[in-house]
Amino acid sequence: MKSGLRLFDKCAEFLGRDLVPSIPRGTRGIYALLKQSRRRGKTKYDVVYIGMSTTSVHGRLRSHASSAKKAELWSHFSVYSVWPNITDAEIVELEGLLRAIYRKDSRANSIAVQKGFKKLRVVRNNKLDRWNEPVIPTRTR
Repeated sequence: MKSGLRLFDKCAEFLGRDLVPSIPRGTRGIYALLKQSRRRGKTKYDVVYIGMSTTSVHGRLRSHASSAKKAELWSHFSVYSVWPNITDAEIVELEGLLRAIYRKDSRANSIAVQKGFKKLRVVRNNKLDRWNEPVIPTRTR
């Protein structure tokens, strides 16, 4: 089965915490911890945390589930598995972007707070009239 996506080959969304053991070991990618609620008769899922794993999402979610502090904060999760040719650096960049978008959310949970994604700050330019100017690439470590 082809996903039609360049970065992600599979995803599973809004699954109960009890399904964490079902995630295949070695799954690499991005995951979200979610808290289920009901509002106006509709089921909602608030993002509690966005994370990534370059080795095993299964292990990261198991760790979150066994943490006394974090386990009570989420009830569901979503996993976005990347293709094997996606590098670890690309996974880190994806997570950094998502967490940067989410970091100023007024409903953010304290475990989701992050100062920002340093590599994204390097390319940030809020002066949109200057976007057509050439960008000089910098070396990354």
